[in-house]
Amino acid sequence: MKHNLLELISSPLIINKAMKEISSSEFEKEVLQSGKVILDFYSTECPPCEALASKFEDLSILYGNDVKFLKIFRQKNRELADKLGIKSSPTLLFFDKGKEVADRLSGGIKRSDIIIRLDSMLSADRVEHIKSHIKPTVSEFDVIILGAGPGGLTAGLYLCQSKVNTVLIDIALPGGQVSTTHEVSNYPGFIEPQAGYMLSHNMSEQTKMCGTVYKVAVDITRIDLEKKEVIIDEYETVKAKKIIIATGTTPNLTGAPGEKELKGKGISYCATCDAKYFDDKEVVVIGGGNSAIEESEYITRFASKLTIVHQFDKFTANKQAQDKVFRNPKISTLFEYEPRGFVREGDKIITEIENLRTKERQKLFSDGVFIFIGMKPNVDLFKEKLELDQWGYIKTNEDMQTNIPGIYAVGDVISKKYRQITTAVADGTIAAMAIAKELN
Repeated sequence: MKHNLLELISSPLIINKAMKEISSSEFEKEVLQSGKVILDFYSTECPPCEALASKFEDLSILYGNDVKFLKIFRQKNRELADKLGIKSSPTLLFFDKGKEVADRLSGGIKRSDIIIRLDSMLSADRVEHIKSHIKPTVSEFDVIILGAGPGGLTAGLYLCQSKVNTVLIDIALPGGQVSTTHEVSNYPGFIEPQAGYMLSHNMSEQTKMCGTVYKVAVDITRIDLEKKEVIIDEYETVKAKKIIIATGTTPNLTGAPGEKELKGKGISYCATCDAKYFDDKEVVVIGGGNSAIEESEYITRFASKLTIVHQFDKFTANKQAQDKVFRNPKISTLFEYEPRGFVREGDKIITEIENLRTKERQKLFSDGVFIFIGMKPNVDLFKEKLELDQWGYIKTNEDMQTNIPGIYAVGDVISKKYRQITTAVADGTIAAMAIAKELN
């Protein structure tokens, strides 16, 4: 059984020029005085680095005669990393004749994004020639899990321990939304609140160490639920007897003009990711549910002033979270208002809001805006085939089975009353046990 992303046919083109590990003392000769180079700054105990490693090796086989593939250990070459402005691992840099020629990549790096940059360094004829030597591959498993949040990871753990051959596929890195939650205080077994990224990291490592195969930070090209096939990165078809959908949810947008244009440029949906950039600055938060209120409290660890804009006359968050916000001197609230537009003016974001009672409008000037107004299920790749509820969530039975035989769904993507880490973990447990019993 093959698990490689690519199977390359025999040709002088694909003789692998082994990747070379260099140190900072070799940087001048190997990079600045060389031709086309891709350089990977990696670290140990780094899940994104592990996810990148196989892609980097596969692409070195494919592009190795045209581009030099180099790796450098960031921790032992920190001075060079700092000089080059490397802030995270892994980070890929692309050079030609000593100059950077493409945007850097870091974090959960997709194979397709690397290919785009490598192709830009070569002639069109050469790119066509290289790609003509790619032969698609097929991998076979008992179960495919789509999504590596708590529900998917738990299903992977239970299936692995039941000796069921399982692959976990995700377009991002493992962890789901938990990995960007600053603190989890209600997960059983921990007396003290846990950092979200550590809780999700531990879940992922436990499932990986059991033996579940990971294919993460990939592009999902197509999903066929009837055939139980998933095509990733255009070239690899993954087949299975069962599929568990654990694709979770993504943040809702307000739909106000300027929001999409300013996403990542002053408008954020992740406090854990971006709150630190607003130290001693003023921030606007849109929303009034649990996420909005709890994240507002966290954002004020950095921001000097925070204004919450909420469409109703009272918050819908839990009472404990509300009490904290009302006691926080940095936080003020505008009830019964909605955003009507976002504009950048210099280094400020202008949020135009409307009073829902009087219809009067006013402008709020801030350094950034955080939006927390609920989530939507990630079902676009297969929603035409599955039975959904009125809000677009997947309907399941008590064993987490959908209306399609052999297809299960777990976690936040399914139709249910409560969506928590613990309920996702329970869903994953149920689906895995049902599948293991059936397969055995």
